[in-house]
Amino acid sequence: MLNAKDYERWMRSAKHTLESARRDYEAGDYVWACFKAHQVGEKTIKALLWGLGSPRIGHSITRLLKHLEALGISVPREIIDKAMVLDKYYIPTRYPDAWSEGIPEEYFSEKEAREALMYAEEILKWVEDTWQKLSSKRG
Repeated sequence: MLNAKDYERWMRSAKHTLESARRDYEAGDYVWACFKAHQVGEKTIKALLWGLGSPRIGHSITRLLKHLEALGISVPREIIDKAMVLDKYYIPTRYPDAWSEGIPEEYFSEKEAREALMYAEEILKWVEDTWQKLSSKRG
């Protein structure tokens, strides 16, 4: 049985985070746009897991996708590849000691932030499409 309430709650949060990431990008805060893009990916995959009644903890989007595959959800390779990129933005975007010198804000470019946002949007869209297919099959 699908849990639409939990799915929608996680997706609302993911979409709010995406809007926040876009504002960071526009303001030139590329490091935060990258981090929040990761958060969008994480929240959208967790939305699907919660909606399927199989919530998971953890922050690796790639690992969360493996849980979906274990539930019989086919995950396209391009979604996994994009998740792997976004996973790299979880720690080094936030902690100065992730770098041998300087601070995270000195290491992330407009190009990286633009790509991260695009990947987050594509993962979100894939989740929405997957949820729609699952809902129509079970509804």
